[in-house]
Amino acid sequence: MTARLEHAMNAFPIREDAVVLGLLSLTLGLLFYTRSLGGAWARFYTFVPIVLLCYLIPSLMNSFGIITVEGSRLWTVATNYFLPASLILLTLSIDLKAVMGLGPKALIMFFTATAGIVLGGPVAVALVALVSPEAVAGEGPDAVWRGLATIAGSWIGGGANQTAMLEIFQYSPEKYGAMVAVDIVVANIWMALLLYGAGNPEVLDRWLRADTRVIDVLRDKMANFSLATSRATTTEDLMKLAAIAMGGVGLAHGLAGLFSALALRSPVLQHSILSNGFFWVVVAATTVGLGLSFTRLRNLEGAGASKIGTVFIFLLVAVIGTRMDLFQVVEQPMLFVVGVVWMLFHTVLLFVVAKLIRAPFFFIAIGSKANVGGAASAPVVAAAFHPSLAPVGVLLAVLGYALGTYGAIACAQLMRLVAPV
Repeated sequence: MTARLEHAMNAFPIREDAVVLGLLSLTLGLLFYTRSLGGAWARFYTFVPIVLLCYLIPSLMNSFGIITVEGSRLWTVATNYFLPASLILLTLSIDLKAVMGLGPKALIMFFTATAGIVLGGPVAVALVALVSPEAVAGEGPDAVWRGLATIAGSWIGGGANQTAMLEIFQYSPEKYGAMVAVDIVVANIWMALLLYGAGNPEVLDRWLRADTRVIDVLRDKMANFSLATSRATTTEDLMKLAAIAMGGVGLAHGLAGLFSALALRSPVLQHSILSNGFFWVVVAATTVGLGLSFTRLRNLEGAGASKIGTVFIFLLVAVIGTRMDLFQVVEQPMLFVVGVVWMLFHTVLLFVVAKLIRAPFFFIAIGSKANVGGAASAPVVAAAFHPSLAPVGVLLAVLGYALGTYGAIACAQLMRLVAPV
């Protein structure tokens, strides 16, 4: 009996990608099944949005050692396949004119989010230095502000910008892991809060006195188009959608390889975001979907294009959740305090500006995630409001990639000025 128990205990954490993906899929299926039961479950999901649980449960599985993503390729699969496929299917029936008609408030909130990261870094360093100066001090390659610059690169742009900051400021590789932990955990806690807000944005919109008419018009227009084209789905329809999604993913990766290779040959562009393959995958996939939205193929929305795209989005949500280990906080407590103060400054600035211009919570959420998360999570948060809004998150995330390096350099210099020696 003891041998069996030991064998069972040794089965954890689950490491095999196929088993982990199966467990995540079962979790998603169970959550959606319980929501379909109505009654008490319907009341439960009114207060706890299902998208939050799809994200939080996998993160708890990782934190409590049920699964591990160390050495896993699930993140690669999710970002290289699930994400571009969802972008193509969700943009297939989009009304681009209506998206562009959302007005200037979306851009205002995006740039406010960027400013919140650039200014929040030095504010956090200065405040923590008053309590624990050694936590944000250091000299040479060990200077903490150099490591925090990599977080700024990640939070304004993405992984490529983060790597660029590591190269530019030459932070100690031995200590870099702690910065990655702060980046992932703080950003993912913030994402969990945004997903919770996305489940019931009306409360925040009332407090903000926001004008949500443009968002409501786009959402209703997409919903009406889906109803107008709805029909019994055939095998032929599903094969067309598979061809569009997977063929588009292949095309996106092919173009990404070509454009990134061209950029790498240029002395001017080889260290820019234009040399990053993932950047071009996102741009190409979005462009393919938008291009097809001007053809008769957009009528495949009636066969369930956005529904299948949403399935990919939820799989992506679950995989993102596995990347957060809440117990990492105890390893570098003061660094996490810096990250939390930094994110609080970013958040407060967003809400102050939104209140002043009466911007809806949707613009706060996508403006923030287009910076803190980029193309991997901005469409996830946008789709949590409505699947038709996912492209808005993508378009702003691409802008974040472009600004990431410049904003992070500015933030790093400000942190260097206020950091204790």
